[in-house]
Amino acid sequence: SKGLHPLKQIPHQEGDNTLIFEARFESGNLQKVVKVNEFEYQLSLRTDLYTGRHTQWFYFQVSNTQAGTPYRFTIVNFTKPNSLYKRGLRPLMYSEADAKEHRVGWQRTGNEIKYYKTNAGRGRQQHFSLTWTFQFSHDQDTCYFAHCYPYTYSNLQEYLVSISKDEDKSRFCKIDILCHSLAGNIVHVLTVTNPTKSGKGTERKAVILTARVHPGETNSSWIMKGFLDYILGDSSEAQLLRDNFVFKVVPMLNPDGVIVGNHRCSLTGQDLNRKYRSKMKKSYPSVWHTRSMIKRVMEERDVFLYCDIHGHNKKQNVFMYGCEAKLHSKAPHMHPRVFPLLLSKSCPDKFSFPDCRFRVRKGREGTGRVVMWKMGINNSYTLEAS
Repeated sequence: SKGLHPLKQIPHQEGDNTLIFEARFESGNLQKVVKVNEFEYQLSLRTDLYTGRHTQWFYFQVSNTQAGTPYRFTIVNFTKPNSLYKRGLRPLMYSEADAKEHRVGWQRTGNEIKYYKTNAGRGRQQHFSLTWTFQFSHDQDTCYFAHCYPYTYSNLQEYLVSISKDEDKSRFCKIDILCHSLAGNIVHVLTVTNPTKSGKGTERKAVILTARVHPGETNSSWIMKGFLDYILGDSSEAQLLRDNFVFKVVPMLNPDGVIVGNHRCSLTGQDLNRKYRSKMKKSYPSVWHTRSMIKRVMEERDVFLYCDIHGHNKKQNVFMYGCEAKLHSKAPHMHPRVFPLLLSKSCPDKFSFPDCRFRVRKGREGTGRVVMWKMGINNSYTLEAS
């Protein structure tokens, strides 16, 4: 019945200026709101499903707004002592009225932003708060706040449909089903390369790119979209790359986590980027099938590069983690450092070589980067973006 629809709100009494909060939509995350004062609200985020941890990603709707009044919002249950909110990061806001009237989308916003230790930690766990003030520009507007620019599973589906409907792009971009997630969502794999003449093409080296293993790192999806826009474009550079390489792309490794608004984990509360060594095909289908697909590619051709794209919540800049054997650490030709170094030379304003790290740290043995390196891919990286 209509009364049970989650987005249909109970009508407010006239004169009640309480904000209405909602997060029961794709990728939304907000657990609880307490109205502290007339214009002050205390917010709690939902932990990743089936965990008691990983509160970082937030994305929620606010309606019944009053213009020109300073509101204060405080999210009280972050778990990381360090945050980019301490270094100038601001929450994102989207106004439906501004979008309609001025064609303005998401904007970084908020004043008096502070990130600090909260006393109310349950048991031993220490919590941290993010607080900010904000004035709405319109009465009765519907606005959204988010940690980073949202990129949902539906956004990806729409993007892939637009590629498949494009006759030119379909000639060199094949979209396949890699597998289904635990919840039955399709995990896609794209193969991008120009058609070969007379069946040749095994001499083309492969480049493997994956993204969004951690759902709250939406910036990884935007980087992936930027890469796909470029490699599917008609520039002479893109043509040359498609002539010389076969690109295998998995744009969203963890659709279930993305849909439910998790920050780091899968539907079963697992960090999939620690499961690349696992033989449990049914528990971690996307990483199991990605590894199998890469093994098959390695039997057919050389793999020039593997890169898994992430977002970083504590460090600034764009940088890479690579893998370097201790034996080579003093050698003059440090192969894993060459590709990131070239990146930093070609875009010094965006990519930071000094932030790159090449040591394989303890606890990282199950990551895509380390597993692919041990399988024999020398240029195996995690790309991190602030």
